[in-house]
Amino acid sequence: MTILLVFLVYAIALVIGLARGARRKPLAAQVASTTRQISQVLIVGATGGTGRQLVAQALERGYEVTAFVRNPSSLKIEHPKLRIMPGDVLDYASVETAMRGQDAVLSALGHKQFFYPTRILSDGTKNLLKAMETQGVTRFVCETSLGIGSSVGRLGIYYTFLIIPLVLPFYFWDKRRQEQIIESSTAEWVIVRPGLLTNAARRGLCRHSHAIGSFLWTVRISRADVADFMLKQLSEDTYLRKSVGACG
Repeated sequence: MTILLVFLVYAIALVIGLARGARRKPLAAQVASTTRQISQVLIVGATGGTGRQLVAQALERGYEVTAFVRNPSSLKIEHPKLRIMPGDVLDYASVETAMRGQDAVLSALGHKQFFYPTRILSDGTKNLLKAMETQGVTRFVCETSLGIGSSVGRLGIYYTFLIIPLVLPFYFWDKRRQEQIIESSTAEWVIVRPGLLTNAARRGLCRHSHAIGSFLWTVRISRADVADFMLKQLSEDTYLRKSVGACG
């Protein structure tokens, strides 16, 4: 009983921490976009599930795509408009090199180092934003997750009080730092917070708002539909400098 009580206190404390500094309401006024016509896009995390979908769908839309990856052989996509550039988001020099000539950045950055503290997401995003400012790139669309900031609890009871505290506390803590870095930047950012990701086919159906998700059950969305929604944010200003939840 004591162990259960201690775990519950820990889980609640983690929830409070992940909500720290959250914007509870959308910005009062829409910020105008200054982004020029976008044709060149840099995709970070291109070998992950969402990243692969971003690459494929961006090419379908006619963008010139640079896939920034640690292991180029992991991306089994060939296309005349695709350039695969090896690099590491924690290496600023390689990030800045990849940023040259880009019009926008799409980030599906992730990792599998769940069980010890890490700053891969936050430090990597800091490098991306710094390189964007240096190279004059303004639009930044980043995938994080429901369950962070103003969406705390919206992955349902199972994830909020079991999976995140037991399996993903360091990962989600780094995601929260990542969001805070983005929110304090000068970029034209959009943070996309999907529900539980699946490998289902793209349906073109995506519910999105600041209040998406459920405090009871876990909402889901396919990686293909997340990619589709993220790409739309390159040319839409509805959620400019805002965080938006998304589910199927």
